This record gives sequence, C-alpha cells and structure tokens, in this order.
Amino acid sequence: MTTVNVPAWLRSLSRLGRCWSVAAMICLLPVMSLPAIAQTAAPAPEAAAAVTSLVEVAPRPALTFDGQSNWDDAYTSIINGFQRLKAEVERAGLKPDGRPVAVFLFTDDAGFRFRAMLPLAQAPADPTLGAEFALGKTPAGRAAKFEHRGAYDEIDATYEAITAWLDDKNLLAEDFFAEEWVSEGSSAGDIEIAVDVYVFVKPK
Repeated sequence: MTTVNVPAWLRSLSRLGRCWSVAAMICLLPVMSLPAIAQTAAPAPEAAAAVTSLVEVAPRPALTFDGQSNWDDAYTSIINGFQRLKAEVERAGLKPDGRPVAVFLFTDDAGFRFRAMLPLAQAPADPTLGAEFALGKTPAGRAAKFEHRGAYDEIDATYEAITAWLDDKNLLAEDFFAEEWVSEGSSAGDIEIAVDVYVFVKPK
C-alpha cells in the first residue's frame, strides 16, 4: 500500500497521546445542510468513531471568534469560545442557524490555535460587533465525516481511526480540520458528548 502524506496537524494529534485526548471544529453543512445526524444512543467511551461518507460541504455565513489553548485546557477553551459567540449573537440581534463549530488552524505538541464559529441564518449587512468577533464563512469542499460519541477525553481513538482511514483510502488531507459539536456536554469526561469531525481532502 502506498504511504499517505499525513498532514502535520494529524501527526501531532496522533503523536501526543494527550492526557485528555482532544480535537474540535465547524458547524459545516453540505449544500445548505449536512446529512441528518442519526438519533442513536451514545456508544461506550472506548468505541471508535465511524466514517459515514464523503460529503460536499457548502460555505455558510458565521460569526467567528479566534482562540488558542494548550491541550490540557482544550475542552474548556473551545466551550468558552462557543459561549462567547452565543452571547454576542444575542447581543447583536443576529439569528443563529446551526451547531457551533471549532476549526483547528494550527497544532503542535504545546497546543493549538482555533476558530470557533456559529453559523447564521444570513450575513448581516452592517453589524456592530465586539472587537474580538468577526463575520466569516464556514469551510467548504469535499470532506470525510467521522462521528465521535462519548467523552472528549477519549477522542484520540477518533483521530487514530482518521489516520488509518486516510491511509487505507490513499487520500491527502488539507492542513485544517473541523469539529461540529452536536452535544457539548458538561465536562471533558461527559459520555454524552457528541462531536462530528470533518476532514477535508485534497483532490487527486
């Protein structure tokens, strides 16, 4: 089998064996919306994520907030970003339309930079936003969707599955990835957490 050129962000995530196991980003929707999420019971925390299919993801208007974190505080930092976005959307009178997303822009052994996003029903014409917020669009393109169900502390298994799947399919990933947070939970160890990971693939 041909060895895949795994992107740096994925090598870093797989190598860390993080004491909490992380990763999270984007409320991405294909041609206006992603495939419906199956209403099934959450599997045991140790269950590996499953890839459902390759989907074409269309961009959507979104309010964004940029943050950074070390790996130990990843869950707290991401959720804090979502909470800031929700508060700003309410303050500015905007209409949210979708689940919160975290787009990972850069990762290394020490931590990561991310862009928290909250999709909007439509982009406002002339919004008055706080200094730390901006309008943007969710990423677009061909992506593989992986489902993680269970504690965020156990998400390393999801990224190991992603690495193996890319290798098996001989696909090249883009230099960013996204997590759509279906259920945010109450802590990194909450087994009710549900995160869909979107890995955007390069055209062959």
